[in-house]
Amino acid sequence: MKRGLLITLGIILLIVVYSGCKIKNTQNELVTLDENVKAKWGEVENQYQRRSDLVPNLVATVKGAADFEKTTLTQVIEARAKATSMKIDPSNLSPEKIQQFQAAQGQLSQALGRLMVVSERYPELKANQNFLDLQVALEGTENRITVARKKFNESVQGYNTYMRKFPTSVIAGMLSFEQKGMFEAEAGAEKAPKVEF
Repeated sequence: MKRGLLITLGIILLIVVYSGCKIKNTQNELVTLDENVKAKWGEVENQYQRRSDLVPNLVATVKGAADFEKTTLTQVIEARAKATSMKIDPSNLSPEKIQQFQAAQGQLSQALGRLMVVSERYPELKANQNFLDLQVALEGTENRITVARKKFNESVQGYNTYMRKFPTSVIAGMLSFEQKGMFEAEAGAEKAPKVEF
């Protein structure tokens, strides 16, 4: 009888120790993946900040052009203000927060796009070396943003995939880990633009 009780207690102890180790290992992996997502988010924010820092110089250069369209400049300035005011706590990268951030940044992208199109009508801008340098810097930054967003999405995908697997999903729920949001394609991006000659 005593031996049977010791074996039962030994088995229970092994199960408890194994479960504790499994929970601890899962928690450590979730923390590692979560920190990776936060680091990638920091790079996304860094690249958007770089773009935002270029905007005042671009606006100042464009303002120098004779009778440049004021409404376009106003739209760029307002979109920049909105985009820079949108901050997300890296510990709360929910899908809703990412969509809000993406919408604010998308408005700035659209305003900058309109600015570039309108600037084509001003030959003195196209000949201004400062404007050309800013345009090149802005294009490079847009490419960096694309790369940073891709890396962020990859890290979120790894985190979310790991979190949804069993038994990790149970442990993640117990430890209050939640799925992260990803950047998605802009509305209408699935349609190719119509080009007419």
